[in-house]
Amino acid sequence: MSNRVLIPLDMDEPPALPPDAVQHSLAGAAMGTTWSVHALAPRGVARETIAAAVEAQLARVIREMSTWEPDSLISRFNRAEAGSWHALPEAFHAVLDAALTMAVDSDGAFDPTVGPLVNLWGFGPATDSVPSHAVPDQAALTQARARCGWRRIGLDRATRSALQPGGAYLDFSGIAKGYAVDLVAQALREAGCASWLAEIGGELSGMGLKADGQPWWVALERPPLDGGAALLAALHGMAIATSGDYRRHFEQDGRRYAHTIDPRSGSPVRHDLASVTVLHPSCMVADALATALTVLGEEEGMAFARRRNVAALFIGGAASGFRERMTPAMAAMLE
Repeated sequence: MSNRVLIPLDMDEPPALPPDAVQHSLAGAAMGTTWSVHALAPRGVARETIAAAVEAQLARVIREMSTWEPDSLISRFNRAEAGSWHALPEAFHAVLDAALTMAVDSDGAFDPTVGPLVNLWGFGPATDSVPSHAVPDQAALTQARARCGWRRIGLDRATRSALQPGGAYLDFSGIAKGYAVDLVAQALREAGCASWLAEIGGELSGMGLKADGQPWWVALERPPLDGGAALLAALHGMAIATSGDYRRHFEQDGRRYAHTIDPRSGSPVRHDLASVTVLHPSCMVADALATALTVLGEEEGMAFARRRNVAALFIGGAASGFRERMTPAMAAMLE
């Protein structure tokens, strides 16, 4: 099959590259996954400067938002006493604010307080009290659900502070990786880069042109064994995020349990939606939308995305043969 091409309708003309532009390719590991950056910068911008800028932002996200780090800000908030208010740094506040906004908009399909359920089902930081990848009993499930609920979190935007109501456990795994991509893109711009493609664990953001004058072409992620025609997106001022339930799951008694938890039921999603990919100028928003649409499922998620003019690709039906559906906003990008 031939490739299909997606070009954002409102994409500005990319600026010309500096005549002395040099490409730098960097890669590493962080946030439990890998990252890579391809950046074009004037000759006077050192590779070490770019690397330091990228690594500083990745360290910032881990230091503030990783539940896998016991001394991170989010871990300390999750252990804090009931009724305590906590001043938040700019990045943490931005992510919590966006997460709560998505929770309101999706009526709880996206919920940053889902952490106790993620941990209970064995998809969070390992503890001695939580079995790895096992179906919990009803009593444990009821107890974990009692600690969840985005409405329990108080956020004072004027003072940039958050309320720990008691027992709340924030989990930014459905949004923080996208935000980290946005931070890296911002750092590349501030370091003097003229063009780049930034990627963390499959979430991407691009700007400008490559050295050959072409845009940063990126293939949208598809589930394993899906033989559908590739979709290539031109990334200039755009980001891509994918939520795929083929990435992490376990099986018990002949049933498959995916890592995406529906906060409304307290259990892994049960539909056959394999993946959702979202294109958006903000990778943080794309990440949160992909998570919310995966929880909502194909029909409800498609209706949600259509009402909000979200560019999204739904791939489902793994058991009976993959099927693909695009929202009108994404279909309009097809060249």
